[in-house]
Amino acid sequence: MASVVDNVISNVAEVKEHTKSESLTEYLIEAIVNGEIEPGSKISEPELAKRFSVSRGPLREAIMRVEALGLIERIPHVGARVTTFSQQKLIDLYAVREALEGMAARLAARCMTDDEIDALEQVLSTHSEHINQSDGQSYFHQHGDFDFHYCIIKASRNTQLITLLCDELYHLLRMYRYQSPRSHSRPVDALNEHLFIFQAIKNRDEELAEMLMRRHISGSRKLIEQQIG
Repeated sequence: MASVVDNVISNVAEVKEHTKSESLTEYLIEAIVNGEIEPGSKISEPELAKRFSVSRGPLREAIMRVEALGLIERIPHVGARVTTFSQQKLIDLYAVREALEGMAARLAARCMTDDEIDALEQVLSTHSEHINQSDGQSYFHQHGDFDFHYCIIKASRNTQLITLLCDELYHLLRMYRYQSPRSHSRPVDALNEHLFIFQAIKNRDEELAEMLMRRHISGSRKLIEQQIG
């Protein structure tokens, strides 16, 4: 009986540690994305462990998860630091997005249900209502199911695309959106392009949906090249 009780206590402890790790992961992601923890900042395990009153186990697990998302990088003889954006890193990110999100748009035009299309239209309606807030910046800070691109990727029904774009690249993109100069954004143009992409998806025009998505992301990449080149 004692061994059973010990096992239960051990399992409860493991669940608590896992929960702590998940909470820390979420905090670190958002703090890095919004710039609370600045690009290039050193990730100090002792400092974070003290700050959150947690053991090093769940903290290390959280840091490893965030590192897997590309938000933290390990530099030889330096240690773990928050990722910084170089021009080439951004161009590479957008080149990958152009290809993969174009494919996602094509699949979404094929796979989206009518209810999902209605929900996507509501997302765009909400974006339109808020386009003038903070000079349009709030438009680019939409997260998860309120993010136009995220909704289309999820609707592609392709697990590989979803993993690559929503899990591995998504938060890097959010980080850039939050921290890029306002001159890099074009909220009104972006909204209009989103509306054209939406219409192609609604019309089940797979080829047009892919072309418009690729053109949309290519335009953003070219803007980056012009303004930080």
